[in-house]
Amino acid sequence: MQNPDGLIRKDLVLLGGGHSHVAVLKRFGMRPEPGLRLTLITRDIDTPYSGMLPGYIAGHYRHDETHVDLRPLAQFAGARLYHTEAVGLDLANRLVLCRQRPPVPFDLLSIDIGSSPARSGIPGAEQYALPVKPIDRFLAGWADIEARALAATGPFRIVVVGGGAGGVELTLALQHRLKQRRAAGAGGGPEFHLVTDTAQILPTHNPLVRRKFARVLRRRGVQVHVGAGATAVTADSIRLADGNALPYDALIWVTQAAPAPWIADTGLATDAQGFIAVNEQLQSTSHPSVFAAGDIAHVLGHPRPKAGVMAVRAGPPLADNLRRAALALPLTRFVPQRRFLSLISTGDAYAVASRGAFYFAGRRLWRWKDWIDRRWMRQYQELPAMPGAAAATTGPPVAGAGDDAAIQAITSVAMRCGGCGAKVGSTVLSRVLARLLGAERPDVLVGLSDPDDAAVVVVPENKLMVHTVDFFRAFVDDAFLFGRIAANHALSDVYAMGAEAQSALALAVVPYGVEEKVEQQLYELLAGAQEELTAADAVLVGGHSSEGAELSFGLSVNGLVDRDKLMRKGGMQAGDVLILTKPLGTGTLFAADMRGLAKGRWIDGALAMMLQSNRVAADCLREHGAHALTDVTGFGLLGHLAEMIRASNVDAEIDLPALPVLDGAAETVARGVFSSLAPENLRLRRAIRNVDAAARHPNYPLLFDPQTSGGLLAALPRERAPACIQALNTLGYLEARIVGDIVPRGAQQESIQLRLG
Repeated sequence: MQNPDGLIRKDLVLLGGGHSHVAVLKRFGMRPEPGLRLTLITRDIDTPYSGMLPGYIAGHYRHDETHVDLRPLAQFAGARLYHTEAVGLDLANRLVLCRQRPPVPFDLLSIDIGSSPARSGIPGAEQYALPVKPIDRFLAGWADIEARALAATGPFRIVVVGGGAGGVELTLALQHRLKQRRAAGAGGGPEFHLVTDTAQILPTHNPLVRRKFARVLRRRGVQVHVGAGATAVTADSIRLADGNALPYDALIWVTQAAPAPWIADTGLATDAQGFIAVNEQLQSTSHPSVFAAGDIAHVLGHPRPKAGVMAVRAGPPLADNLRRAALALPLTRFVPQRRFLSLISTGDAYAVASRGAFYFAGRRLWRWKDWIDRRWMRQYQELPAMPGAAAATTGPPVAGAGDDAAIQAITSVAMRCGGCGAKVGSTVLSRVLARLLGAERPDVLVGLSDPDDAAVVVVPENKLMVHTVDFFRAFVDDAFLFGRIAANHALSDVYAMGAEAQSALALAVVPYGVEEKVEQQLYELLAGAQEELTAADAVLVGGHSSEGAELSFGLSVNGLVDRDKLMRKGGMQAGDVLILTKPLGTGTLFAADMRGLAKGRWIDGALAMMLQSNRVAADCLREHGAHALTDVTGFGLLGHLAEMIRASNVDAEIDLPALPVLDGAAETVARGVFSSLAPENLRLRRAIRNVDAAARHPNYPLLFDPQTSGGLLAALPRERAPACIQALNTLGYLEARIVGDIVPRGAQQESIQLRLG
């Protein structure tokens, strides 16, 4: 999270999590720049290291050994992490346009989004070929190909298009993996073909390297088609330049790199192939506030191959020039090296070295390559503790171009007011509301479009009004995402009562900052909340905003329900079963995330669960005869269940092994990582009859784990439970499960029995 005590003056946005940007993040983490806020926009949370990809495919490495987890790295750098995909730029207004979220403003922008194999010139290639990049999509596609290849009882033909180092290395890695995975005596395995439009494979390498790989491919039975580029692709064959058609069962594309299509529409200067043209300072030749590195960039006057090593080398000078640009200092010159050592693997723990006329090969070389690759990965997987990093971000703000000096001086030294003096300024608020306003609903007499001292909403006759409020500190750096989750969390209380949300009032605290930064963060926060409210057929009618030390947000939500449809926590009946609609673990996962101990994909999974609305689940549970319903939030599963059995005068039994658990939660609780509220919740264990026996089960701590935007807990007739679970799964609640039973009240005031299997 950003240090809330330092005023933000400039925004540096890193678009893409490529090899250059991981170096930028590491360097800014080691030495933060006061007043400069970093934001990482990335489509992938786990960014693969290209040098280890063939080894990963061949089976020599595990996923975590070959991917940089961008979440802890971004935290180390003090950078906001926006997990989304960029779709364009508005350079006139300095905005990054993203998929399914508001545009992201920048003062400085750096682009490192890599490239993809060029397919647009070949009819059918876009539709039928699997490109090697983006790598995450390739790996998903390869998993399907691998399954089909291993299950095939007859011939299975895999065609790889591309005769450079990438195509040759990938072909051998794929072949080695399939050979290792095939059962003994299952035959020779799939048939491999390598297709290239060049006169020979590896055209940029020396003859010794080419001859070596020609021998390896021949020995492995790979059929090589040189000088036979693809001209068209159909669903089951590829037509070559010589007129022949080559049938295939799987087609993989590893040809010359191409930029993302949307780059052409940005207005950035590009080279003839469409890559961003940059000078020797890695700065756009047309837009000085934009930098680029890695495959997406072309340094004018220094043409170089699109190779991971070039992106790695560009990282440190890029970081230095981004810092200098933020401080309005002269930029330094970077000239990419002409030649570099390539270590090309053959898939079976054997490698070939190539640099100019130099050639060397052997298993010892593979071990050296393995050592180099692992050393590079450790830089970003084993991050140093930085106890002084937070304090380092609280220095004097960096002056922004065009800022009024007198306002800067007042802002940086004046004491902040409390009370109503802490409210966000009316000018800022008016602009934010103007950006949010849509069509007003007829049941809102006074709201955002016609503000007064209070909102006025029409209440239909014969309806009960349901009121709830929630408010908490931000646990993610993306204000838009936080606004969505906070709204979803608040709306769940209404759904648990059987009601439909009607209107909401927002309560927002945004960190101190210059006016434009406060405005943007408040807008993103409310825009996120409004997105969820709109999906719930509710409307934001007003609220209160103020400045404070850290981002906090909540909503007061009003809902309507027919009297005979009101759901309560009481009403459980002996013989009912308990259904939980979402997995547990958000408390421990985000506690681990704050300490840099959670994997990015764990947090990604938790966020996806938190964004899933309980509205449809509540309807489904009521339709299947639920007797009682509540949402599982801060008091944890046990706390909310205790409230339900107390109100219903029954007892409960929980099946610990049946509890759905978020990916990673078991690992973090096993390491002793708990939310700050968990110890308070633990006091509720007095309701458990068999604590001593149950406490050893790995799911036991998760009974007390506080949930944010958690699932619904319902009691319903046993005979209707299977159909309800099936319906919930169909509606997208894939982890919905029966987790226990309701039994008659025993001799004690209230008790919960934990079953261990």
